[in-house]
Amino acid sequence: MATLELTLDEDATAQPAKRGRRLGLLFWMAVGWMIFMFAVAILAPVLPLPSPTDMDMLERRAPISAEHWLGTDGLGRDELSRLIYGARISLVVGICASVIGLIIGGALGMLAGYFRGRFETMVVGSMDVLLAFPPLILALAVTAFLGQSIFYLTCILGVLSVPAFMRVARAATLTLARREFVIAAQALGATHARILLRELLPNVMLPLLAFFLLGIAVLIVVEGALSFLGLGVPPPISSWGSMIGEGRESLEIAPRLAFFPAIAMFLTVLSFNLIGDALRALTDPRQGAL
Repeated sequence: MATLELTLDEDATAQPAKRGRRLGLLFWMAVGWMIFMFAVAILAPVLPLPSPTDMDMLERRAPISAEHWLGTDGLGRDELSRLIYGARISLVVGICASVIGLIIGGALGMLAGYFRGRFETMVVGSMDVLLAFPPLILALAVTAFLGQSIFYLTCILGVLSVPAFMRVARAATLTLARREFVIAAQALGATHARILLRELLPNVMLPLLAFFLLGIAVLIVVEGALSFLGLGVPPPISSWGSMIGEGRESLEIAPRLAFFPAIAMFLTVLSFNLIGDALRALTDPRQGAL
């Protein structure tokens, strides 16, 4: 018996260490990159940077120098300043749109997975209709009708992300709705609201938060694609997608104008994916040792 208890204690002690090793170097590099990106994006107004909208036609496509660390673009604007301020737009749009999808989709998914019946059929059917609607056509329609705006772009991407969050929340709720602690709460006379908020929500939030990070990565790419096509943020506001779109005109003369924002977007999206995958693996009970 003493040997068995010692073995169990060793396993319990080794479990956090195994999880720490499972994260790996790439995970911590991704965390470091995200901390750096959020820091420069938040502190952009106080950093010693020139205005990202000031143009100098005499300094068009100027090379990298002490005055312009990443050179200037086709209108003489500082490329480093535009890259940092573009990070603010891309991150804000990606995070805010994911928050919209998380709140609306998560709530609908939990309600559909808990109550089932006609409500579930209605919610799943409406999400299937939204998924079948081409997102580019929706973005074109809203942009043509309301005009280009960061607010409208964020709302469009948030609405488009609702079905994915709904499916994750519904799948998690279906798994948990017949667990012992939920049945016990129902037997004790707990209300539906109490069961949803006190019993199911803390458990459903774990996979939702992991998917939230993956959703940010996807929406940053979508925002970049829309801005690349001219459907994103209005000029002179810069985002990584619009910078790549403007840089394609100078690929033969100054390829760095498209290369730098593309690398920044790639590293940021990759970091969100690595962190999201790691958290999903840690919160997935199928990944844990029995």
